[in-house]
Amino acid sequence: MERELTLELVRVTEMAALASAQWMGRGCKNEADEAATNAMRTVFDSIAVNGTVVIGEGEMDEAPMLYIGEKVGNAESPEVDVAVDPLEGTNILAKGLPNALSVIAVADKGNLLHAPDMYMDKLAVGPRAAGLINLDDPIEKTLEIVAKANNKRIVDCTVMILDRPRHQKLIKAVRKAGARVRLIGDGDVAAVLATGFEETGIDICAGIGGAPEGVISAAALKALGGDMQARLVPEDEAEYQRCLSMGITDPHRILTLDDLVCGDDAIFAATGVTDGELLKGVRFMGGEQAETYSLVLRAKSRTIRFINTIHNLKYKPHYGLIKDK
Repeated sequence: MERELTLELVRVTEMAALASAQWMGRGCKNEADEAATNAMRTVFDSIAVNGTVVIGEGEMDEAPMLYIGEKVGNAESPEVDVAVDPLEGTNILAKGLPNALSVIAVADKGNLLHAPDMYMDKLAVGPRAAGLINLDDPIEKTLEIVAKANNKRIVDCTVMILDRPRHQKLIKAVRKAGARVRLIGDGDVAAVLATGFEETGIDICAGIGGAPEGVISAAALKALGGDMQARLVPEDEAEYQRCLSMGITDPHRILTLDDLVCGDDAIFAATGVTDGELLKGVRFMGGEQAETYSLVLRAKSRTIRFINTIHNLKYKPHYGLIKDK
């Protein structure tokens, strides 16, 4: 993949963020997701790649655009796998809460795990603890390892966990070990991404979330030098068989970072839709101007770019303006 592609992909997430941010706090998660998807798909027509969506909005009969298997881009090469979440955190945006993102991950063809849309158990850490974790270790042992790697006391460590009934045992164990818990309502990608940046104060992301989000997150951590292990959690025989049909021969095995994202290169881009630990959300400034804050990462060069952009909405036909009543 050419390095120029990194900045092209930011254009994709920026437009999806602009389109969906208009719906912030309106209680309309489906409309926001549709706006983000339409904008993202349209901008892809101007990107010089031969892409195949391997993680998207669902199967062809479930999603009119950015469905799994859809071809995107306007060139014959490079051939790439594309994983998208036009609006990560639809409920977050509908309620006006933090950490809604527009995200995308791209890797050479065949290098992204074709993860089925089901649950995935995940354990993610930043660069200092890379290579030291094991998903099967008790959380108490993981805390000891990560605290030592990060030169912290366990009582100073913070674990980010989705606030779900299924995580009550995990939450109790973390607190009993002496560490702090940061509960979030939604936002798997933002949670994993936070472990890669010391300034967020998040040392570990643990628990069960979405498998597609796990693959997108893994692309970011690969570029940041962090680490992640995961395991699919099929809930019934139909989901188990779906794993097999997608080429995952042992759905219960631990997946390493290299299983989730193969090869030495991947590009991850994210634009904030609402304010979060790393990125501010979209700011509508009046006078047909809006401001976005984005992050783009490349695994091959370990480059980290923060991009602040002022947009003139008059010249953004894919923005999909909501008009005053």
